[in-house]
Amino acid sequence: MTITSTHTNQPDQMKHSPHTVQKSVFLETLAPRAIDLELTLCHCCGTLNRMTSLSAIEQARKSRCTRCDSPLHTRKTRSLERTLAYLIAASILYIPANVLPMTITESILGRQQDTIMSGVIYFWKSGDYFVSSVIFIASIFIPLLKLVILALLLSAVHLQASKKIHLSPKHCSIMYRVVEFIGRWSMIDVFVVAMLAALIQIQSLATILAGTGAVAFGAVVVLTMLASLSFDPRIIWDNYYVSILSQHEKKNDATEH
Repeated sequence: MTITSTHTNQPDQMKHSPHTVQKSVFLETLAPRAIDLELTLCHCCGTLNRMTSLSAIEQARKSRCTRCDSPLHTRKTRSLERTLAYLIAASILYIPANVLPMTITESILGRQQDTIMSGVIYFWKSGDYFVSSVIFIASIFIPLLKLVILALLLSAVHLQASKKIHLSPKHCSIMYRVVEFIGRWSMIDVFVVAMLAALIQIQSLATILAGTGAVAFGAVVVLTMLASLSFDPRIIWDNYYVSILSQHEKKNDATEH
């Protein structure tokens, strides 16, 4: 698809303004965004569609993909609000997920309740360092890391939007990719507990039941996954684009005065 520049045909009155000429030249040095060229990528089939000149509400209601007829949207609707809501809920449930019992073991010796951390300590003292490390990383470190990175991303977007601080969008994009990568390993601990319970019950040695901590932990995993899916990383670049333009305009105003 051949895309022509949208800054070539300008009105004559704008050409006579030095400030407008400098701004247009500066815009041409930046990499154009699809939204600036009125293009939108279909999230379903990946087709690049040209958006019509409608308002944002009309686009959300009428714009559809030319190939698969799926609704088109330039940005995820209410991305920051939904991400913040999921993040707060996951942060609240993270505490009971680590404090409440993960498993309840019933045998002829009695009844025992174990949390995630007590399981890590037990396997470490037993010499199973690999199992202990896997449970600690998958159940404690990775969920906490996801919560921290998502909070940093939301803070970065807010600070860029309020123009209080200038953050590198490349670093923010790297953090978002880290969240996507480690999210695949969030259910390891639940899988280990399920396999352990199945094996022990098959051998009729004891009965292992999932505790309330397992429910809270599963909710944390689901909520962090929803938070990462709700976050739109393109907003980082949008705010960076706006901040760069604002800094350029302030610099031009300072030189003129």
